[in-house]
Amino acid sequence: MNNKKRMIFTGMIVGILSVLLVIMGNPANMGICVACFIRDIAGSLGFHRASIVQYIRPEIIGFVLGSFIISKISGEFKTVSGSSPLLRFVISCFVMIGALVFLGCPLRMVLRIAGGDLNAIVGLFGFAAGIFYGTKFLRKGFTLGRSYKQKNIGGYILPLISVGLLALIIIKPSFIFISEKGPGSMFAPIMISLGAGLIVGVLSQKSRLCMVGGFRDLYLMRDFQLIIGFISILVTVLILNLILGNFNLSFVNQPAAHADGLWNFLGMFLTGFGSLLLGGCPLRQTILAGQGNLDSVITFLGLIMGSAIAHNFLMVGSTANGHIAVVIGIISLSLIACFNIEK
Repeated sequence: MNNKKRMIFTGMIVGILSVLLVIMGNPANMGICVACFIRDIAGSLGFHRASIVQYIRPEIIGFVLGSFIISKISGEFKTVSGSSPLLRFVISCFVMIGALVFLGCPLRMVLRIAGGDLNAIVGLFGFAAGIFYGTKFLRKGFTLGRSYKQKNIGGYILPLISVGLLALIIIKPSFIFISEKGPGSMFAPIMISLGAGLIVGVLSQKSRLCMVGGFRDLYLMRDFQLIIGFISILVTVLILNLILGNFNLSFVNQPAAHADGLWNFLGMFLTGFGSLLLGGCPLRQTILAGQGNLDSVITFLGLIMGSAIAHNFLMVGSTANGHIAVVIGIISLSLIACFNIEK
């Protein structure tokens, strides 16, 4: 299977699984959302206090383990680190804050568009604009530095933690939190969620599926290969939603969404810009973390911290605190980009 066909196939499977997970219990237009699911895990472990979004999502565990397993089989597992870890942590915190102001990661943005949510189209324009803005720094020589090979033991840590999280959600000890209402209380059966995550993890690792990479390559090289995955997910979910009667073309009455256009735009602008600086969207970073990239593990931890900050300081959705955080984020990332340009 050539790369183009592999990307189309991956997009179709991700789209089908996203719809299936909603049918099986996940929130509407949230069959898969990396930002939301990481946020739910953070809440379940007590890192934030928003009781309606607390659950250890097996999909994220599946992404990590699927990537880990297939990279070990194919010989692509490689432990590397050293590319500005602290800056990556800060950038990823802002990426998560931007996503939670919008209420979804780039993948959920696509799912929301396919469900008829016009607010997500506004977010798409912001996302594309943020990536375009970031490419200006890439052209000038922006870099977070190279990564260096490390001992493989470090690359096993996140997969092992993922196995531990899976044990927690199966055993359900009293010290983890699970929402009794709201999005955190809506989930597909554990084994179905885990299976879907494993499949997405494997396919995404092999295809290099990345929403940010699609727009970046389109802008810089006129290369459409990665963006085909984006289009494939959109078309697949749109068709299935129309068949199932789950399509609602509107700005209002959309699940887990708000209609404040400016902050939908700027929230995803921040997410797109930050993800470009990191070298990949939240899904891509999670997949890379599973295959041994410790810089992506730092990014993953930053996403967890960003979700905790966003909820603990009332930055989720169109709130005054969220608005301030997005503006600070855009300015901060611009300064980081400027000071990391190598002539």
